[in-house]
Amino acid sequence: MTDVDPQHEPEPTPLHPDDAVPQRFPRFVYEGGSEPDPRFSLANERTFLAWVRTALALVAAGVALEAVSAPITPGLRMAVALLFVAMGVAAAVQGWVGWARTERALRRGQVLRGPSFGALLAVGLVLAAVLLVIGLLL
Repeated sequence: MTDVDPQHEPEPTPLHPDDAVPQRFPRFVYEGGSEPDPRFSLANERTFLAWVRTALALVAAGVALEAVSAPITPGLRMAVALLFVAMGVAAAVQGWVGWARTERALRRGQVLRGPSFGALLAVGLVLAAVLLVIGLLL
């Protein structure tokens, strides 16, 4: 066993000022404010990932509807499939915008905005379901 002389321990390398805070993307989210409780940031990230899963499911529903060739008028089937895909794209965009907005508010101690896109998504889903039922009955 070797004894280590504390006087001969290497000095820790000082951090460069830019290394003290890791560079994060997107910069407009992380500039200003202070680091929030990690639990809140992680919950915000889980919400973003839930929006991504929802977007993926909606796009898959649109593709599947067109691929399966359900007994629906082709034009109506294509319209509903495109509606699903459009809702999927909108859900992905909403997820990212919502994540950025919430993370920025958490860092700056601002009041969080309430959900707004969920109601629009529900209306789109009801519209798609009504169009599918009409298409099946024709």
